[in-house]
Amino acid sequence: MDWIRLTKSGKDLTGFRGRLIEVTEEELRKHNTRDDCWTCIRGMVYNVSPYMQFHPGGEDELLKAAGVDGTDLFDQVHRWVNYESMLKECLVGRMAAKPSTLIHGLYPSSPSTLLESNLPSSLLPPPTKDHCPRFDWFQTDVTVNITVYTKCKIPTSGITVVDLQGGTLRVEVFLGKLSYLLHLQLSHEVQEHLSVHTASAVGRVQVCMHKVSSGQWAKLGEPLESHDSFLHRKDCALFYRKCVLVSKTHVTHDTSVFHFQMPPGTVMQIPVGEHVYLKTTVKGNKVVKPYTPVDKILMPNSLESTEATADVFLMIKVYPDGVFTQHLCGLNIGDSLAISSPNGSFSLRPLHDITHLYLLAAGTGFTPMARLIRFTLHNVGNLRNTKLMFFNRQESDILWRSELDQLAEMEEKFEVKHVLSEPSDDWTGCRGRIDASLLMDFMSRPKESRCFVCICGPTPFTKLARGLVQQMGYCDEEIHTFLG
Repeated sequence: MDWIRLTKSGKDLTGFRGRLIEVTEEELRKHNTRDDCWTCIRGMVYNVSPYMQFHPGGEDELLKAAGVDGTDLFDQVHRWVNYESMLKECLVGRMAAKPSTLIHGLYPSSPSTLLESNLPSSLLPPPTKDHCPRFDWFQTDVTVNITVYTKCKIPTSGITVVDLQGGTLRVEVFLGKLSYLLHLQLSHEVQEHLSVHTASAVGRVQVCMHKVSSGQWAKLGEPLESHDSFLHRKDCALFYRKCVLVSKTHVTHDTSVFHFQMPPGTVMQIPVGEHVYLKTTVKGNKVVKPYTPVDKILMPNSLESTEATADVFLMIKVYPDGVFTQHLCGLNIGDSLAISSPNGSFSLRPLHDITHLYLLAAGTGFTPMARLIRFTLHNVGNLRNTKLMFFNRQESDILWRSELDQLAEMEEKFEVKHVLSEPSDDWTGCRGRIDASLLMDFMSRPKESRCFVCICGPTPFTKLARGLVQQMGYCDEEIHTFLG
């Protein structure tokens, strides 16, 4: 328990402040003393110096693995121990691959771009090797496992999409504005169902597949177009797969949650705040529309999405004269349409240090806010308050009203304020449309607070809201507008 308390104290136990590096054998050998002790277990390097006094077997046993690969020693003594969880705050990075390792499955990373650059991809300088994700693979007689090392912490909501179609495997990992892609024709058959597991704290994604025929593979497969590439997402073509409509659940008189299921070989983690595109043919014309997924319910029981899902839930308003939404409404259970991989410009990074989050939504502009509410309440440690101002015409138009009101009653850090432009005489809540006076009362800036504002709705609403928020003194870095 003393060790657990230390790891949760926020103290930097590696000396790199959370940054993961690539470690050569030469560098590893330098750290071989009691006060400076690194060791390698299954390709991952840990600074175990802080753990010395807590090790049940004593310091001398731990020092046997100082400056060297300690995997065999670890397996001899206590293979069953979950060292990844116990030592996750001590993770320095991954061992650099030896040339001999490449033969057995490690492919060299391609030149790529820096994670947070705003330059066009054609103008970006080549990154240092430390910035590039890497992957390797290992196998048993019955499984094949691919592991991607992102070299950075990743959100618990997940960042990975995997598609397996006819022996062709695509693994796409979204890292901010960049996408890391593995694209292979597998050397042997695998079963169509696969699983994806994310270790958020250490930045690792693992894809597990089961072989059709047991035995050892000589190689993983043949690389296909853009394999092992690390590119700006704007330069990457969207990938679609056919998804089946499983159910339609009415939310209001004109809005439903459409539940789509991915094909058997696909699992998809959708980053918070990002959307997907739906594509189909209506009356001979191809139609493509963006929609932001929601969770099945406002606040699922699970606090973390460490495994990818094969389901997508879309809250969509059906318009009487909407060509696409009328087509969507007319789909029967079992019908299919194409859904893209996630896309979008929203970043979770500005949220990590905020104390106050203000959400301004109109109508179905609520959809990106739904998962954002859940994420901030569960993952932003400094958060004092998340407040949603929700604009609608009438009471019957309010999406997930009972769920929002119930959450506000149960969660002291969450507030919701409903504003109606055409209320009934019985309505006792706020009336009107968005204006400066409404926002001044709603969006206070307490002393020493760090605030962030998200806006989504019809284009006129979004433009007006952003202008009003800017007039209140918020800078561009404190505002994000979701554009439809």
